[in-house]
Amino acid sequence: MPESPPDDPGADAAGRPLSASAPDTASSDTTEPRLTRSQRRGARRAERSRLWKIVLIGVGIVLGLAVLVAGAGAGFLYYENGRIHRVVVKHLAKVRTGGAQKDVENILLIGSTTRCGLDQQNIAFGLCDEGVTGVNSDVVMILHLDPDHDRASVLSIPRDTFVPNARPGGVNKIDAALGSPDGPGQLIAAITDDFGIPIQHYVELNFDSFQGVVNALGGIRMYFPMPVFDAESGLDIPSAGCTTLDGFQALEVVRARHLQYEPPEDAGSPQYDWPYDPQSDLSRIRRDHEFLRVLASAVARRGLGNFVTDLQLINSISGNLEVDSGFSATAMAGLVLDFHNLDPDAVPQYTLPVVEDGQEYLYQGGDYGDVVFPVQPEDREAVAQFLGTAPTQDASGQTLPALGSFTVAVENGSGRYDQGAHTAAALDQLGYDVTSVTNTPEGASTTETTVLYSNVSQLADALEVQSSLSGLTVIGYDPGLIRVGVSGGRGASGLGASTTSTIDVGSTLSAAANADVVVVTGSNFAVNPPATAVPATTVPGSSTTTSSSSPSANGSTTSTTVLGPLANSPNLATPSGATEPLEPWDPRSCAAGGGPGP
Repeated sequence: MPESPPDDPGADAAGRPLSASAPDTASSDTTEPRLTRSQRRGARRAERSRLWKIVLIGVGIVLGLAVLVAGAGAGFLYYENGRIHRVVVKHLAKVRTGGAQKDVENILLIGSTTRCGLDQQNIAFGLCDEGVTGVNSDVVMILHLDPDHDRASVLSIPRDTFVPNARPGGVNKIDAALGSPDGPGQLIAAITDDFGIPIQHYVELNFDSFQGVVNALGGIRMYFPMPVFDAESGLDIPSAGCTTLDGFQALEVVRARHLQYEPPEDAGSPQYDWPYDPQSDLSRIRRDHEFLRVLASAVARRGLGNFVTDLQLINSISGNLEVDSGFSATAMAGLVLDFHNLDPDAVPQYTLPVVEDGQEYLYQGGDYGDVVFPVQPEDREAVAQFLGTAPTQDASGQTLPALGSFTVAVENGSGRYDQGAHTAAALDQLGYDVTSVTNTPEGASTTETTVLYSNVSQLADALEVQSSLSGLTVIGYDPGLIRVGVSGGRGASGLGASTTSTIDVGSTLSAAANADVVVVTGSNFAVNPPATAVPATTVPGSSTTTSSSSPSANGSTTSTTVLGPLANSPNLATPSGATEPLEPWDPRSCAAGGGPGP
């Protein structure tokens, strides 16, 4: 995909006229001829002050850290725009100018673990010159902004989510994408390729910028229902109650993935004996969402600004903020002005549902440590809620193609006898045009079912197939499946983004030669039965299975059995929820009187 063009002096990054997104406030001087020169100067000062207030209120109201960046950008339109680091980022999508997703922008927000990029090294984070040089996306969060419907939402993707296109060489945890040579672009490609979510802008903050925001606000008050401790992040809250966190302490809270807590029955016991929060990164995301809600409210409350403290807030992030080169200050200001009336408590926050693997994960000889897997249909439903679409639609709001309008090949990737044939028969019963069944080497004892497509135009086809599967299932772009006479790569689709990597799944190209989509089966999934399905049965010595009987695409009646989701892997947890309430030990807002807030 070609790079985004330079900023049009007559339009913002979304293609809207500047007059629509950032009105020229000075032009109002000519409409009041009866004002004196002094009065006009006062009016301009008042107008600039009003814009400052709108910017800062908008920062808080559009959910915390995300639009805090946008608010800072609007301020820099007047002051320090040059201090923001702008970089060329590949695979960004264009803002749609029509249809159900008109004017919608999805902004990828990254919390980077870089140590070498910090202004000052801190031994608490690990030192760059001592070899702590890894760059991962510790936080992967997408802000969805729909200005035409005054709607905003947030989706977090767990950092350990195992996906096909995380690295140019293939599968990995999604947080590993940022460490690739084309880090931001690779991460954006993985999100689009594997979840069908287009990304229009990229924003990255590091440890320094996060701490600076909190410190500029004079700290953040949070209520801790019980003492908590995390040896890895350094968090140590010794007593229950409201606590004012400075930037360093707030960073300890949002980084805590090994949290221990002291329930009342363990009062006085050593910290190392306290129970652990059992969900690690998933619990951290839950706490991060609550922290951002508290942060947003804090900014909204104090945002009617003192110029000096407001400038401190802007200065706190400008030098450590990295955005894509197409995200102009004018575009940022326009977003803030579009959303300045939005209530932060009304902004839904979702987390991509996943299934945790309870053991060290070995895949094709590599040890990936702790991983989590995407899961269906929970993921599709969460993404649809986040985008404001339906599970039967793609990210543009278009209905997915009819089942028989494209071809499907099946590869047995689980090593289980006859799984490919059973899967093909089940897909045929649903109405898919299945062209072939082959085998491919097994990657691990627990594997995802991957729905591969080789051209951006086939993403909707892959999403349609995925909608017919449940369990550990993900889509993935693989140009290695390109067929004779069909050009691959990224065309002019509004989704825009993809990597040029291939997925090392040992695909049998002959199987894909005449198919639009290839289903590489995994160890824990099911083809959703037709509406006339009969009750499930159990096959001795195998996993839970589902038998179904219905007319096939060619008019005959067949019966087939396919693996049931999450059936034969006792190490797999149940799917996590897209939204989950705070646990009794989680920090939360602090009421004015000192107790827990709303």
